[in-house]
Amino acid sequence: MDTCFKNRASSYKQSCKYNLAMKVLMFGWEFPPHILGGLGTASYGITKGLAAQPDTHITFCLPKPWGDEDKSFMNIIGLSETPIVWRDVNYDYVKERLGNKMDPQLYFDLRDHIYADFNYRLTDDLGCIEFSGRYPENLQDEINNYSIVAGVIARQQEYDIIHAHDWLTYPAGIHAKNVSGKPLIIHVHATDFDRSRGHVNPTVYGIEKDGMDHADCIMCVSELTRQTVINHYHQDPNKCITMHNAVYPLSQEILDMVAERRKEHGHRKEKVVTFLGRITMQKGPEYFVEAAALVLQRTRNIRFCMAGSGDMMNDMINMVAARGIADRFHFPGFMRGKQVYEAFADSDVYVMPSVSEPFGISPLEAMQCGVPSIISKQSGCAEILDKCIKTDYWDIYAMADAMYSLCTNDSLHEYLKIEGKNEVDQITWEKVGKRIYDVYNQFIH
Repeated sequence: MDTCFKNRASSYKQSCKYNLAMKVLMFGWEFPPHILGGLGTASYGITKGLAAQPDTHITFCLPKPWGDEDKSFMNIIGLSETPIVWRDVNYDYVKERLGNKMDPQLYFDLRDHIYADFNYRLTDDLGCIEFSGRYPENLQDEINNYSIVAGVIARQQEYDIIHAHDWLTYPAGIHAKNVSGKPLIIHVHATDFDRSRGHVNPTVYGIEKDGMDHADCIMCVSELTRQTVINHYHQDPNKCITMHNAVYPLSQEILDMVAERRKEHGHRKEKVVTFLGRITMQKGPEYFVEAAALVLQRTRNIRFCMAGSGDMMNDMINMVAARGIADRFHFPGFMRGKQVYEAFADSDVYVMPSVSEPFGISPLEAMQCGVPSIISKQSGCAEILDKCIKTDYWDIYAMADAMYSLCTNDSLHEYLKIEGKNEVDQITWEKVGKRIYDVYNQFIH
């Protein structure tokens, strides 16, 4: 990998001597505690892992911060607090309006770098655009607005490298590169081929490919994703690298909670098999239901939990009813934060039957809690996990056999419980941060 990147980065530097300081301008869409999926979790892990590297300073741009994000290891700039239209406001008023979301002085510094007349756009009393911080129906408009506002930030901040997470921020990354001439790293957490099972949205594909074409380096969360980028987006293999995700060690509070709930469930007769994630086509929920139906033909001593929400939820409820297994199935809805770990603590087996999963952090989180996991071979995390059971997503018979075995074979369950946790405990964000840091240094002057 290093040889490839030295060649690729020759226009930026003639040697691989590390800078004494590394300033990173990072564009993201989600950040804990306000997250809707794995992107926010990965963004936190990557930034925390990078912050552990020598003299690395990160500025993370977020559409709409809420003010309760962890800013102890990096700076956060909210695009919703960045002006694109000049407003004659005083310091005290800005301080009152921004609260704990942004230093008022930064607001004025950013205001000095408004680069065009945007009076025609809808802005608030501070000259800022409002962002939902989510994935609204007008998502394309928010992506465009993000890029416009990012132009102000890119002109005001000092940075050595640009890092853009997922397709939503690629236009912003391109804008920053065009303004600064700094190298652009894009991080592919998923492609539209994953989200759509191959029925690609041409607009989304165009944004993704444009970001890849402009990038100096493309980080892919798995080799599976890297091959998609090379073959379907026609990218140079030499600038595409695999950068697997990781997990952060569980807090003592979570570990204690898991242990306590396990103790409470220690003697229960029924086993619980859990699916946790978006109930969408990509995640293969129908295969989970079909496999569960096969298991319940052999025993009624197992309950199944499908935690999450998504556009296939009603279809899954109807499928469960049609298979006559509604009395064995639970749909608790979307879970976040501590609720996720409560679900793992209550589970005996975790299943991720994704049709196309760029990586998939949830099995690692389950294994951290001592929950043996069944994952599809069509997932990125299958590349780095050995102490779990892997099946093809479509092979409901193999999946059902794995579920049944883990619920009835105590020795197998205990082995994967212990060894799975040991394996995952070695997959840390600090190691990922070090790898990303090393890649950065190949592109810095």
